[in-house]
Formats: sequence, structure tokens, C-alpha cells
Amino acid sequence: MSIVVTARNLARHYGLSRGAFSAPATLKALDGASFTLERGKTLAVVGESGCGKSTLARLITMIEQPTAGSLNIAGEEIVGASAQTLKALRPKVQIVFQNPYGSLNPRQKIGHALEEPLLVNTNLPAAERTERARAMMASVGLRPEHYDRYPHMFSGGQRQRIAIARALMLDPEVLVLDEPVSALDVSIQAQVLNLLAELQERHNLAYLFISHDLSVVRHIADDVMVMYLGRAVEQGPRDMIFGNPQHPYTKALLSATPQPDPTRKRERIVLKGELPSPMNPPSGCTFHPRCPWAFAPCPIVSPALLAHEGSLVACHAVNPPEADTKVA
Repeated sequence: MSIVVTARNLARHYGLSRGAFSAPATLKALDGASFTLERGKTLAVVGESGCGKSTLARLITMIEQPTAGSLNIAGEEIVGASAQTLKALRPKVQIVFQNPYGSLNPRQKIGHALEEPLLVNTNLPAAERTERARAMMASVGLRPEHYDRYPHMFSGGQRQRIAIARALMLDPEVLVLDEPVSALDVSIQAQVLNLLAELQERHNLAYLFISHDLSVVRHIADDVMVMYLGRAVEQGPRDMIFGNPQHPYTKALLSATPQPDPTRKRERIVLKGELPSPMNPPSGCTFHPRCPWAFAPCPIVSPALLAHEGSLVACHAVNPPEADTKVA
């Protein structure tokens, strides 16, 4: 086992102005996430829009600094690290964005886009940069003549292959995949997912896979972290999360996933209300206003993420609070 990323109680809060006569507000985009990423493994992060998935991606890629907690990448602590340390670590973590139409410069030829990370981060001569770019193109299924073409000349699936190739140019250890197939047709999604699996095995990469599509997550993930309003509510191996979900929010998410078998019936769990504002989250368990299992401790006590039947679950109905539990 080779762990490349360790996060402990990772948080990212933003101060927001509410006008000259009001106190500033705090938006808790991420409010305490803990996990590890291993080489050759995929951790999928799922949840509703606004749960903190993309904020987590920005912290892992060192675009932003955590407000609190600890983040260790390749043996180096990110929190409080010097600019020189961050510069040395950034090539080890690369990201593939959701939209292949917006993540590529329309004025830049594909070959130059692939060479650019090497131009910025290495001292390789031009001939070697070109050689590496062409080799990477071949590894993601692009042809040699694509080198001198512009992004508008490619399909969505081809553009995402280009984006993946660009992310791999610096031989990273971690790849953050932010909804990498959601903008693609279903048949193309399968091709890109198979490519990602092949590249992971070839390069022994660790993937942080962010997605709304649980059917995609079931196909690619080794472990799953379910997030709600900036916090993890359930974590565990993929087969445990999909086969025996414990948290009511996880159950609701899985019940909304379309089934390919029309004869198989599943009870649809419809949550009440809307996602609360991260500027004013509910007290205690933040899910309690929408939870069908809510009872006395839920509005008062914040549940800890505790082991239960092979997963980690933050739910009082699953792990009843003890008398000495800290009140939120």
C-alpha cells in the first residue's frame, strides 16, 4: 500500500461581506473531510451540488489553501508550506475538468497545449518536448496528424482525451477527475472510463473522482465518500456503499439512480425540502431537517463518522450518541 494523499479534518471557509451595516458571514464550503488516497486506487466523491466536492478538488490541487485541518501530499504537509515546496508538489497533482470544450485554449494547437506543462515546469529541449507530446497522444488513442490541429476540429470525446493527455505530461502521482465524462454521450463515456482505467493501471495513478452519476462511480471507484453540506456522511468500499448503504442520505441518492433492468423495482426515497445554505447550516446533524429518521439528538448533537458494518457512517440512528458526546 502506497498512500500519496492524507487529509485530516480538511476545511475551507470563505468570508463574505453582507454590506456596511452587517457582520461578515462565513460560508463553510468544506467543513471537515478526512480520507487517504492510495496509488492505483480510485476514491469517488459524490453528493448534491454545493456539498463541497469541487472545493475539495481545489484544495487537493493546491489552487487554494485549507482554512483548517491537515493535507499531506507525497510526504509533504501542504498547510503552511512555503511557495517553493508548493511549486515542487504541484506537478504531482493534476486535474481533468468537466467541460472539454472550455478547458482547452481554442487558439492553441493540440501539440503546443501538450508541450506547455513541460515548457513551464522543465528544462527539456524542444525536440524532447515534442517527442513526449506525440508519445502521450498515442497513449490516449490520438493519431499523429492530430498534433497540428485546433480544439474545434475534435469531438467531445477526443477533446477529453487531449485533456487527459495534458494532465499526464508531468508524470503526476494523483489525478483529480472533476466530472470528467458528464458532458459526453453515454457510448463515449464508456470509452473514456476504460481509457482512465487503463492509464491508472499503466502509471499506477491515484484518482480522486468527483461525480454526480452513481452508475459511473460504481464502475470506476474502489472507495466512495458521500458528502452533504461540506461533510462526509458515509465512507467505505464501493461494494459496501452500493450493496449495504447505512446513511439515509446515501440511501436516497442510490434510490434515485436509474436501473437498466425495467423489471427490477426499487423504492424511491424523496427527500423533503432543499439543501440548506452553507452560510447558515442547521445545528447538530446538518441533514436532520430533511431526514426521515431524525429523532431527539439530531438537532443538537453533531454525529461523528464511526465504523458500522464495514463503512464509516455519521448518523445517530446508525450509531446512537453516548452521554458524553460533544454538543454542536
